[in-house]
Amino acid sequence: MMHIVLAVTAVIFSLAAAAAIIRIARGPSLLDRVLATDVLLAILGGALCIDMAVNRHLNNLMLVVAISIIGFIGSVTVARFVADRRVKPDES
Repeated sequence: MMHIVLAVTAVIFSLAAAAAIIRIARGPSLLDRVLATDVLLAILGGALCIDMAVNRHLNNLMLVVAISIIGFIGSVTVARFVADRRVKPDES
């Protein structure tokens, strides 16, 4: 039963990752690309969590935490950059 669940989640994660990579390549704006990168990092973290659950180990836990922190900090940084860039032309 666990092998079926693993196969289904692998297919779903693969399709989601492919869609995120397409959005990164074709995204019309910077925010679309950043959001797709954040989704790709979340997919990677989810896949690592599935691996930990199936194999009953915690070897990847620090990697999942690091990926989550990097995704959060990157999203906040780009959002602040875009917000600052949008405010400056209105002030002039």
